[in-house]
Amino acid sequence: MRERGVKQKGEQKIARVVRLAPQAVPRLRKPDWIRVKAGDAAGRFGAVRKLLRAERLHSVCEEAACPNMGECFGRGVATFMILGDICTRRCPFCAVGHGLPLPPDVDEPAHIAKCVAQLELDYVVITSVDRDDLKDGGAAHFAAVVAALRREHPRIQIELLTPDFRRRLELALDQLGRALPDVLNHNLETVPRLYRAVRPGADYAHSLRLLKDFRARYPRIPTKSGLMVGLGETDAEILAVLQDLRAHGVERLTIGQYLAPSRHHLPVQRYVAPETFRMYAAEAARLGFTVAACAPMVRSSYRADREMENKRP
Repeated sequence: MRERGVKQKGEQKIARVVRLAPQAVPRLRKPDWIRVKAGDAAGRFGAVRKLLRAERLHSVCEEAACPNMGECFGRGVATFMILGDICTRRCPFCAVGHGLPLPPDVDEPAHIAKCVAQLELDYVVITSVDRDDLKDGGAAHFAAVVAALRREHPRIQIELLTPDFRRRLELALDQLGRALPDVLNHNLETVPRLYRAVRPGADYAHSLRLLKDFRARYPRIPTKSGLMVGLGETDAEILAVLQDLRAHGVERLTIGQYLAPSRHHLPVQRYVAPETFRMYAAEAARLGFTVAACAPMVRSSYRADREMENKRP
């Protein structure tokens, strides 16, 4: 079998997700500002999928059922997900399967470098599943991917979207320092009050510490974080998180609308209007974020190459 353990996207995960849902709410009708572009299997979308299969690579676009996959694959862009497609955690907002992962693929860095060359990317985002089974949380594998990309593509810009490396932060930071990215991204995802329901296994203060400690060690590397809205938070809570991020040295930000991957995941509690996202962006500018992408369809790596060219929201 390809996997040592069961990749639990079925009933076991569904049961867990339902128990974690903070409350039962009616399904809300999507407003007209939520638009998802379908992919064209005959065009570049299909070519990107075929290339990922050929190189035995995963993308968070597919595994997390990102609503922007059609647009991004259509532009010839993908966010690579390393360390397999099986997560050791069960976050009930996320479509990625969970279970017992395989050991890291030592050939994966070379495959990613080859795929990046074929896609002719000059900016690449690398993320991963949580790997709580690994001593360093997978940080050494991140560094190996960065090193391979630097060797093959010296001018490429690399953004890492990392897990939290909980209980092994110092070791992980040491490993990441072996081959530094151009941007270090770690998502807070939601407000502290909702962590137990939304991010079981994670800790708000620890995630802030990761961002702060990385910047303290490697001050020339900007840090970035992302939030979802629509999970039951208030606007006041979101603005308080922005203040926490700035207090911990984070200067780049994304905020987007949460969309439930299925009826078995946490339900959408509200659809946030575009004018509210503009308010978030204005507050981010006031607080001193150098980049803030705030809009319903924004995701952490969505148009990261373009967003990072801007100086202000």
